[in-house]
This record gives sequence, structure tokens and C-alpha cells, in this order.
Amino acid sequence: MTITPRAIGRPMSRIDGPDKVRGMARYAFEHPVEAPLYLYPVQSTIATGRITSIDTVAACAEPGVVAVLTHDNAPRLDKVESGEHVILQSDRVAFRGQFIGAVVAETPETARYAAGLVRFTYAAGQPDLNLRVDRSDFTVPAQVLPQFPMNTSQGDVDTALATAAVTLDATYTTPMVHHNPMEPHSTVAHWTDNRLTLYVSSQGVYRVKQVVMALFTLEADQVRVISRHVGGGFGSKVLPRADVVLAIMAARMLPGRPVKFALTRQQMFAQVGYRTPTIQRVRLGADGAGRLVAIEHGSVEQTSRVVEFAEHATRMTQSVYAAPHRRSSQRLAALDVPTPSIMRAPGETPGMWALESAMDEMAIACGLDPIEFRILNEPSVHPTTGLPFSSRNLVECLREGARRFGWDRRDPMPRSRREAGWLVGTGVAASTYGVLSFPGSVARIRLGSDARYAVEIAAADIGTGAWTALTQIAADALQVEVDRIDLAIGDTALPMATGAGGSTGITCWGSTIVAAAEQFRRTLAEQYGGQVPPDGLEVEAAMPVNPNIGKFAMDSFGAQFAEVHVHAETGEVRVPRLLGVFAVGKVINAKTGRSQLIGGMTMGLSMALHEHSVLDRRFGHVVNQDLAQYHVASNADVGSVEAYWVDEHDPYVNPMGSKGMGEIGIVGTAAAVGNAVFHATGVRVRDLPLTLDKLLGRL
Repeated sequence: MTITPRAIGRPMSRIDGPDKVRGMARYAFEHPVEAPLYLYPVQSTIATGRITSIDTVAACAEPGVVAVLTHDNAPRLDKVESGEHVILQSDRVAFRGQFIGAVVAETPETARYAAGLVRFTYAAGQPDLNLRVDRSDFTVPAQVLPQFPMNTSQGDVDTALATAAVTLDATYTTPMVHHNPMEPHSTVAHWTDNRLTLYVSSQGVYRVKQVVMALFTLEADQVRVISRHVGGGFGSKVLPRADVVLAIMAARMLPGRPVKFALTRQQMFAQVGYRTPTIQRVRLGADGAGRLVAIEHGSVEQTSRVVEFAEHATRMTQSVYAAPHRRSSQRLAALDVPTPSIMRAPGETPGMWALESAMDEMAIACGLDPIEFRILNEPSVHPTTGLPFSSRNLVECLREGARRFGWDRRDPMPRSRREAGWLVGTGVAASTYGVLSFPGSVARIRLGSDARYAVEIAAADIGTGAWTALTQIAADALQVEVDRIDLAIGDTALPMATGAGGSTGITCWGSTIVAAAEQFRRTLAEQYGGQVPPDGLEVEAAMPVNPNIGKFAMDSFGAQFAEVHVHAETGEVRVPRLLGVFAVGKVINAKTGRSQLIGGMTMGLSMALHEHSVLDRRFGHVVNQDLAQYHVASNADVGSVEAYWVDEHDPYVNPMGSKGMGEIGIVGTAAAVGNAVFHATGVRVRDLPLTLDKLLGRL
């Protein structure tokens, strides 16, 4: 079906905006339930070992305490898919901060106080907490999707590097960084008549339902999950975490009383995942004209002992630049730490820090402008698969970004510009993110006697604007005005939908709504002669298979530019200007789309300058586990942030021609800032974040 855009592309204000401003949009913890109980967890104070004894006497005696859960009395779990969910099932401790108990009480204050009265003793082991490149126990992570190969090789990389006219061999690192959505992970669990209702802050209600059904041996009609509004996720809420399981356990022990559980900010640093630290080695070789002949990119990362997770930091290296000889590899070290997880643009974000920093270094070594060097190495087809790109406008993004940014006024010599004691520099980096899609979504459309269309799909809006964008898609697919669409999302009482993640939401849900609209219009015309029957009309349709998958390489691209000021005496780094130009297919909503790009770039700025979770390597916990010590970019750090896109027609990705905008904005930002720091100072910093201690003494 070809959509004639009328609503699509417009800068519509958020449909859910007025309710959020007035405080009427209910988030998980805010749902009113009768006579709720409150849960507070007990966390392990060792990183590895076993629990040898538990004393709950004082906690149980505290007035208002209803129950104390430990592995001695907690409900048993059934089919456990992820080791993260194995809580209160044995005396084993796998990481510091693991849930080993919980107190349920009439008030949150009582629960928290009584949790401090529970006493555990341990037989502690010696934790292994050090990620180093000289370890002997690295493993190759399992490949979970064909798009995410762990190790690839083409040609003879070593010979090509040995004979190249210009070479680079450098190591780049990124630290552990944590998700910090405004809304903490929260759950309200309520068992009634052997049925479970969950209000959860989630990026995918059906995924929560599937996991819960397996863990607690429940049928589909016994579980309902509701998550209509989510205050940010960044990947941490893609899957249900241990906090959801713990709340359900407590509610099952206390049927009839709903149990509320919201993580504190400190607890989130051990419970909801993080971006793993990476150690990445990049080797590049070029001929005398600056054309790459070889690319090698390897990444070393950590995972936990309870479940394997790999950050695909070398994935995009296979698609961005042309080179006949190429190799990528990923290795994991299993440590006594919490499990890393998906975080905004997983893989590409740390990976492009390394690759785009290396490309900047290589351009300088070849005596070429960084933009011209990238354009010189632009591939005509996907370098690894040989497939044509469905659309690829990286060169246009670089050219348009350079024009808007004023790149032609740049002196190529580092340390050539000084203003009132500040060294001024500019940098550029490319961005990319794959166009992914996952089958399984179903949409329902119903037209009633009031001439309004009910569009139902259990999608998620994690603050990205899905409420509005899906309404726009539905209106155009049905060829009606947006004010005739009543969208319902975020509830397993609605038809199945995949979760929000991988910038797949609009692709999957939008394609499904378009298919349902096409079915609706066909049914109305063929069976009812175009006349709506008296009792209305209802149809359902599943997301269709995209026939172009496997025929084209599908990716988004962008170019990021940064202006950086570095104080010549203190090394303080400021970024007064960021600018990005992106090729992201058809933009569904110009207002929320720009917001996503600006938000991603701001998060990339935060990654570049501030974010670093400091692990105490004696005891296994993050030391700076709150927003007073874990620094994120605030208003004072963010100057001008400009986001633009090029007009891009791509009929192959989905019926809307969209590619997703939630993640690509973060991808190249840190590298652009790092490259600008080098241009300002002549000092190359290869380790994030770009703090003044890495510049002092070198200026």
C-alpha cells in the first residue's frame, strides 16, 4: 500500500502532551489500587559467594510488616529464560546488589526501615572484577541475530596492513555507563482470583507477559500487563527485570493485596543493566591517495556470570567504509558483576567512538580533510554483503552539514585558534544505525456509528512520541483526519505488538497499522459496497513480511559536527555548539523527530564529557550510584544543538518510508566532540569521558 501523506511529516504537537502537563498521564507506580502494600528489597553486600544464615526476627516484629521474603520461603520459579530472573531461588550470590530478600509492609517507610533489620551472613568468595586485554579466558559471544555477526573476515588484512602506505594502530576505550531514565523502574502487581494484573514501566508489555507466564506457570488469560506511559527507557526497560519478578513473588504470597515496588535511583545502578565498558583496537591501512585498503576492529567487553550479553561494538564497521580487506571481532570476559544490557544505539554508540576517532587520526596522517577522507572511502554497495543500499545519503549529510556548520572557515592546523584563554576547535564524525524490524505485531481497527476509528495495538511510547506518530500514520492509511483516530496502546488486552527498541517501533507498528487499514478499506469496499454496516466494522491484520529484506542493505546515516572550547590552563572542556544532519527516510513527525535527534545528541554530549560509572574493584559496586555523583549533561553543559535531515525517499524499508530516529542521534556525537578536542589542542584523547585530567599536563 502506498500512503499519500497528509498527516505524516507534519510537526504535530504530542497528543499525550496536555495530559502529561496536567499530571493526568498515569505512570506505572501512580495507578490507583485499593489498600496497596509496599515492597523494599534487601540487596547482597558481597559480589560472589553464598548466604549462610538469615535473621528476620526483628524485621517480622516491626509493626506494619506483612511479610519478609528470602530464598527460604519465596515462590519457586518455573521456566527461567534469563539468569537475571533467578532471584530468591537459592543461597547463591552472583553480584553485589543482587536481590536476596524483601520486606512488604503497609507503608513504604516501614518496608524500608524493616529491610534494614534483616541480617544475612555469607561465605564470601574472591570476586573477579577486572576487565583487561591480557586475560586468558575470553570467549566469543553467541550470535543472536544474523544481522549481528560476532566475527567477520574478508581478504588478507595482515598483509594489506603490512604493505599499506599509511597505517594506524590505536586503542580506544569507553567506560561503564548507566541508564538513568527520569521514571525509575516501577511495578504494581495484583493477584485476584488467580489472575495477575501488572502496571509496569516497560518498553514492551507483551514481552513482560511472555516472561511472567513462563516464570510463574500461567496461561495467557491469567496475565494482563498495562504500561500506557513510560518516563524514558533507553533500553533498560526492553525486558522485565528482577524487580518485576520480585514484586510478583510478593503479591503471590499476599493474594488480594496489590504490591507496589519502585526502585530507588541507587538501586537502579545494580538492577537494570548498563552499557558495558569496552576496550577497542582499530587498525587502518590506506594507499598513497588515502583510500582504505584494510580495516580491522576488535572489541573486548565484560558480561556477567548469570547471563551473557554482548555489546556489538564492531557491527557497523562492516558497513560504513569501503576496504577490500576487513576483519572484526568481539570477545567477552564473564565477571562477578551485574549483567550489561541494551542501551541507546547499542553497539554503534561505543563502536563509532573508536572507528570515527580512528578515521579522524587517519585523515590527518593522510594529509586529507576529515570530510573528504570519509567521502573518498564511501562504498558503492555494502562492503561486506555486496548488497545495494536501499538508500544511502551519508555524503549528502556530510556536505550539507559542512555547509550549515561553516566547515570551510576551519583552519586544518590543530591549536590554531584561541579566544580569551580558550583553545577552539571543530570536529566531525559520521553516524549510522541499521533499519531493523521484527515480526509479530497485530493491529485492530474498528469503525463505529460515531464515525470514529479505534486503532488498537499494544505498542509502547517511552517518551518518543509514538502516541502521536502512530495516529498520523493511521490517519493517512485510512485517508481521514487525525481527529477521527482514537489510538490505544500499552496494554496486553490489545493486539500483540513487539517492544520499543532498536528504532523499530514505527517500522513495526506503523507497517502493521497500514496493513490493517488496507484490510479495512478492502473489506469495506468488497463486502459492504463502501457502506459501513449499522453495527460498525472491525478488522485485524498482522505485520506483513517485507519482501525487500535480503535484497537491500538498510541503514540510516548522519554527520555530526561539534565546536569545542578547551581552557588552555585548566583543561576544562565546553561544547557551545553541536550540529547534525541525518538521512533517516521519511520523517513521520517533524516536531517529535527533531526532539529525538536533539535528545540523542545531548545524550552523546553527556557521554563525551561526563558519564562514567566507577566500579569499586575491591567490592563490586558502583561508587557514584546517584545523580549527584554520576554526572549527566545539564542545561549549563548544553549550548546550541541543531538537528536537520535530508529529504530521502526509500520505498524499500516499509510502507511509510521511515527509518527510525530514536538512536542515530547519539551515535557519532562523542567522536565529533573528541575530534574537535584534538583540533583545539593538538592532544588526542582515546579514552572517554573527555575530562580535564586527561588534558592537563599535555596542553
